[in-house]
Amino acid sequence: MENEKLSSKDLALTICFSSLYAIFCFFPIFQIVGLPNKSITIAAMLAPVIGMLLGPYLGALSTILGGIIAFFVGPLSLPGFVSGAVATFFAGSLSLGRRSLCAFVYFSVLFLFSVYPFVGPVWLFPPLMWFQILGFLILVSPLQSMALKEMYSESNWRSLSGFFVTSLTSTLAGQIAGSFVYELVSWPIFLADLDAWRMNWQLITLLYPIERVAIALGSTLIGVATCRILKFANLVQAINSAGQKKERS
Repeated sequence: MENEKLSSKDLALTICFSSLYAIFCFFPIFQIVGLPNKSITIAAMLAPVIGMLLGPYLGALSTILGGIIAFFVGPLSLPGFVSGAVATFFAGSLSLGRRSLCAFVYFSVLFLFSVYPFVGPVWLFPPLMWFQILGFLILVSPLQSMALKEMYSESNWRSLSGFFVTSLTSTLAGQIAGSFVYELVSWPIFLADLDAWRMNWQLITLLYPIERVAIALGSTLIGVATCRILKFANLVQAINSAGQKKERS
């Protein structure tokens, strides 16, 4: 009977957050360089929050289902779809204290993206990776550990800083994964000109850090506000327990 209740709760949470994620995919905030008519949406801000609330697997399932709807019906691109799912899984894993796993995933995806044959930034424009490398250093530093401890602090400042750092590393992991998928689907069929690739990397070198900081700030505001509301309604424990039980099952 308990499994049935858990399954029903999981289903309800998944439907709820999948719907929210799909809706938020229709509100663009940044144009994606190299993908005409495709944008980074407000859903990118929601993705880390979903992971923190529901955990990596249930959270990722929510963003995947919502992303499928937005991909086929709306403006979500394939890199954006992958980016959201990875950011959610990453934030959920961090919220459970799995920093070693997150560090391994982050480094692995960054390595694959950077050395992708012929068009990876290592071959064309290495400075592109400066902020991604900074994100990895934050992830493996005591700063990330302190952020995870402070996310649900009673202090507004500590809670905001904890959510921001966690959201930033999570959205950067998503951005790297999305960029890697962009390489996979674009070269050499849709974009074979190496000079065009180099120009793209040069263009976004300073652009994507601004985007990711803005996304992390938005995610922080959404996350802190949501947790305050859920806590006031005595729903935080119910949601968190569903995510944690899902991880153990």
